[in-house]
Amino acid sequence: MARLPESFLTELKARNDIESVVSSYVNLRRRGRNLVGLCPFHGEKTPSFTLYPETNSFFCFGCGAAGDVVNFVRRIENLDYMEAVRFLADRAGMHMPEETQDDGQARMRARILEINREAARFFYATLVSPAGQAGLQYFRSRGLTDAVIRRFGLGYAPDSWDALLKHLKGKGFRPEELQLADVVIAGRRGGYYDKFRNRVIYPIIDLRGGVIGFGGRVLDDSKPKYLNTADTLVYKKTRNLYAMNLAKNDTSGTLILAEGYMDVIAMHQAGFSNAVAALGTALTPDQARLMARYAGEVIVAGDADEAGRKAANRDIDILRSAGLKVRMLTLPQGKDPDEFLRRFGPERFSLLLEQSGNDMEYRLAGCREGLNLDSPEGKYEYAKRAVRVLMDLHDVIERDLYIGKLASELSISKDSILEQMKQLSRKKAAAQSRAQFREIQKEAAGFADRINPERAKYPRAAKAEEGIIAVLLTNPDFLPRVQEKLTPDRFLTSFHRRVYEAVAARISAGMSDLSVILADMGAEFTAEEISAVTAAAVKRQSLLPSTGALHSAQELSEDMETLLIEGEKARAKDVASMTKEEFAAFGAKLSEQKKKGSIS
Repeated sequence: MARLPESFLTELKARNDIESVVSSYVNLRRRGRNLVGLCPFHGEKTPSFTLYPETNSFFCFGCGAAGDVVNFVRRIENLDYMEAVRFLADRAGMHMPEETQDDGQARMRARILEINREAARFFYATLVSPAGQAGLQYFRSRGLTDAVIRRFGLGYAPDSWDALLKHLKGKGFRPEELQLADVVIAGRRGGYYDKFRNRVIYPIIDLRGGVIGFGGRVLDDSKPKYLNTADTLVYKKTRNLYAMNLAKNDTSGTLILAEGYMDVIAMHQAGFSNAVAALGTALTPDQARLMARYAGEVIVAGDADEAGRKAANRDIDILRSAGLKVRMLTLPQGKDPDEFLRRFGPERFSLLLEQSGNDMEYRLAGCREGLNLDSPEGKYEYAKRAVRVLMDLHDVIERDLYIGKLASELSISKDSILEQMKQLSRKKAAAQSRAQFREIQKEAAGFADRINPERAKYPRAAKAEEGIIAVLLTNPDFLPRVQEKLTPDRFLTSFHRRVYEAVAARISAGMSDLSVILADMGAEFTAEEISAVTAAAVKRQSLLPSTGALHSAQELSEDMETLLIEGEKARAKDVASMTKEEFAAFGAKLSEQKKKGSIS
């Protein structure tokens, strides 16, 4: 991929200051010269996400996510590097450099989006043609109007092995591309065939209006009832929500979380345009955090059966962890939102929404199920279950109110409930402490490092390498000192060697601004790798504006000396295990390198 001009990147960063971009996703509050907020990349109740305006960088002390504004957009919008740059350029009203070329993955993502858009048009055209009468009759039997069918782009996949395949090949798409988009499947004996056949189709559209996948439902009793697009370069079912592209425009501050496509469509048709659904999977933390970007409250409107209640209980914890208030919509036994709306209409549904209770009332009601509260045994079991539920309340006032209510309901003292909670809290804290200690041990040894797995083999060297890179990111003028003593092959871990070469190349080309260096590196490194580079520098206190560059020349010398020593140890260990032939070849190579001056 062609490099973006430094002047373009500098202007891009200047016109997309990180504070204004991040604040559209995260509620930030000032803490000294920095800003903090709840991390959008993992669930937390205490803010650990820190923004450093002076260096245009961010770092989460909870999950380690870090980087510049480009990396933030890559992670939050699930984009690749060039797409994130375009996103920011569009935001600032800038034109991309004409000579810029997408890399292979970016081109393929764009190609898959084109395939999906053309497939969606094909499915809709088939639905409204004589060949799609079975599908159209199904949607109309579910009470959908033509306007809603058009609005959601609903369609029909004909009962054919290759109708879509032939159509898309006629549009110039290759079968291998169609397979990557997951609209066709490769046959065992060669050739390809349509994935969706004789099914009504629900296109899945992302927040930018792109068709990223499909859900298909059978019209008979065949299995599977629903067939969904697998994860592709443009689609991750755990990160998207059905109809979020429409619900995000609702201004009520509340979202309704349903279970299926038809529930969502029925609610939108009835005027409840803030309804969304998970995509063929249980609700995930990523989906909850996506909802938290557009609303402060979620009404869970799951099915009224046993499976629906279990799913609702699981969803409550995930939604609360994302900082959302939760209410529970209680529907008559056996009814789902779609069925209820068709039978009773939007007015009664609206009344149920207004009467929906909060999640604590719902969970406490579940604690009473199957118990005889007139007996001491029933009361005791209910109290134990309820205390576990109340343990999840972090708001002191809310917790105190429910403790008082539980004490009154069971005719027991608040003190006994509080004592029980303290005992459970101590046990929970002890278990968490043990788990954290184990994780710290793994991290210290490098076993938990997925970005740089060689850290486990060379822990001291990896730490020194991080220090050297951190120095260069904030003190580019130190590069000659490093180059005088170290060559890239002195870096023992391949990841840090790659990072060092990338940083050194950019400094040598004249780059000196940290945020521009990080932005330019995004073309060669994943969002997670950029996070690791930035996080390492923050942990070494190189990016904190309040302290400045703490790595002195002496500290840099110590890191380089450590790396050289560790390199000699590793070389000695390798030499000791060599055969005579390998040792002879190693000696010849070493002599050649000394002649070239690549090692000291």
